[in-house]
Amino acid sequence: METHISCLFPEILAMIFSYLDVRDKGRVAQVCIAWRDASYHKSVWRGVEAKLHLRRANPSLFPSLQARGIRRVQILSLRRSLSYVIQGMPNIESLNLSGCYNLTDNGLGHAFVQEIPSLRVLNLSLCKQITDSSLGRIAQYLKNLEVLELGGCSNITNTGLLLTAWGLHRLKSLNLRSCRHVSDVGIGHLAGMTRSAAEGCLNLEYLTLQDCQKLTDLSLKHISKGLAKLRVLNLSFCGGISDAGMIHLSHMTSLWNLNLRSCDNISDTGTMHLAMGTLRLSGLDVSFCDKIGDQTLAYIAQGLYQLKSLSLCSCHISDDGINRMVRQMHELRTLNIGQCVRITDKGLELIADHLTQLVGIDLYGCTKITKRGLERITQLPCLKVLNLGLWQMTESEKVR
Repeated sequence: METHISCLFPEILAMIFSYLDVRDKGRVAQVCIAWRDASYHKSVWRGVEAKLHLRRANPSLFPSLQARGIRRVQILSLRRSLSYVIQGMPNIESLNLSGCYNLTDNGLGHAFVQEIPSLRVLNLSLCKQITDSSLGRIAQYLKNLEVLELGGCSNITNTGLLLTAWGLHRLKSLNLRSCRHVSDVGIGHLAGMTRSAAEGCLNLEYLTLQDCQKLTDLSLKHISKGLAKLRVLNLSFCGGISDAGMIHLSHMTSLWNLNLRSCDNISDTGTMHLAMGTLRLSGLDVSFCDKIGDQTLAYIAQGLYQLKSLSLCSCHISDDGINRMVRQMHELRTLNIGQCVRITDKGLELIADHLTQLVGIDLYGCTKITKRGLERITQLPCLKVLNLGLWQMTESEKVR
């Protein structure tokens, strides 16, 4: 007698369906109630992020997910009202709406109509129709929010940051990548420089300001004064900051990762300011800073020798700079010197002799190195990652 698969024990069905990806689980869940329950079985889904196409999802699905321990949801596409999710999952902890281009202030306003104390993480990156109005709603009803992703939300302005600083005092991570209207005034709001209007987000630990072109050194002054708990600061592609701004950052003792990639006005002088302060940086990225040269490596050896990760891609450094740095960098684990075209086998030999704890090295586009230098690098005892893109052997090396 033929047995229908729905008659199998739910645990067996759950085990079978556990091998399916999220999309296929959504398909089998539409076959029948037994399959739906098995595909969203508690033992399989507890604590896992549910990824949904909201145009297909039945509103009755959300209480079912809630009952099965789902607390983190990613909406892959938005055709129904977002309020279905919020109403059906009152204990939601994480909501990812990244890339939902048709999400508007109106749609978000209908979803957030009362306090949601459980929500800790909200990702609105690339939701390009979102404006300051939505941030006002978020600040009013999501008081316990700790992570807010706004990367690519190009309509956000300083007013939105004022609202954020007014309502989201528990915020620990904020991403403002490519928020082109944000200026020093907005950063001042976040740092509590306008206490009469907003207390500020003084518990921030992670702040991404990548490609915020209106920022100047004044923003760094605000950050250094108000955001004492900041651990990670991403200033990549911020063309308005300069060496003088590094003076403000140089005494932020909690800061352990600083990204200055493609900051055109950062030079060896800026690195000197960082090295002369009281920083305890673990990671530093000055890749594609055209004014960084060998002198920076000397400053790093003097004052930033505790670095574990250093990125210098496309900087004007040479074997001489490597020689001035390597003897003090005993903690270094990752070194990125891709497209540093003045580095030769001599530099690689110095690295191999002194940076014995290296786990990864990027040599992409280092066109002056040969097989001899690479043989020395590959003998590093801890090496796990070696990037050799655009490296070519000479004809004689190919023969050997």
